[in-house]
Amino acid sequence: MAVVLDTPGVGGLSEAVAVLREWQYDGAPMQLHPGDLGWFWRFGAQATAAAVRTWRRGGRILAVGLLDEPELLRLTIAPDAVRDEELARRLVDDVTEPARGVLPAGKVSVEAPQGALVQTLLSEVGWKPDEPWTPLRRDLTQPVPDPGVRIEVIGPRQAQVRTAVQRASFDSSTFTDERWQAMAAGVPYADARCLVAYDEAGTAVAAVTVWSAGPGRPGLLEPMGVHRDHRGHGHGTAITLAAAAALQQLGSSSAIVCTPSRNAGAVATYTSAGFQQLPEVRDRYRDA
Repeated sequence: MAVVLDTPGVGGLSEAVAVLREWQYDGAPMQLHPGDLGWFWRFGAQATAAAVRTWRRGGRILAVGLLDEPELLRLTIAPDAVRDEELARRLVDDVTEPARGVLPAGKVSVEAPQGALVQTLLSEVGWKPDEPWTPLRRDLTQPVPDPGVRIEVIGPRQAQVRTAVQRASFDSSTFTDERWQAMAAGVPYADARCLVAYDEAGTAVAAVTVWSAGPGRPGLLEPMGVHRDHRGHGHGTAITLAAAAALQQLGSSSAIVCTPSRNAGAVATYTSAGFQQLPEVRDRYRDA
């Protein structure tokens, strides 16, 4: 049977989230997580559906992609299909040819699991390695230390606190209360939590969203930020410890996160919270 490319629509998002949950396991290469779709859901269900691509054979989803940006496809593959040649060649054809409706002409990038055959085939047709990212992982089979600050789980009534810290942590953030509500209405948020850390004066100083993929599977931190006016006081470590504890309570086997390797401060924050650095990963890009 041929491999078929599809844009699933809003009605197909639950299936895409479900297979992404199934594909998460400890020891897997860094890959697209259901939490990545959950964080994108802040733009609404219609926008999320328009950004998702699936590849099927015989009705079964073998690969899921998320257009995190119009020129960036974040792609992952069923564990038993990462070396499937027919699938890999179809993926390469679809991301290379703009008429297929995945990536446009010009400079574009693909994130795919390290070791997947599609990585090799993209290299063979001239796609180059991009800047390195550092994945990090914390095992959750042991107790997580207390973060040492007040942590609040954010619900709809406190959404404005969560969004304000996000905007104060990232200069380009467009996270609004309305976008928090859209995210919280998404399928993946049923297994997610937003946390905010407060300092001794009661000021909200850091925030994180954590996404479970189900009991016994790795959970994701996406995103984590510290208010620009309150950095250098250990708040990043505190909120990261709180994130790990929240995922542990949700049944996650481990906590994972990935950050640009050039962001030495973020890498240091995660390692200070007990995360272990994993081998660097790189997207593949095609020049214009």
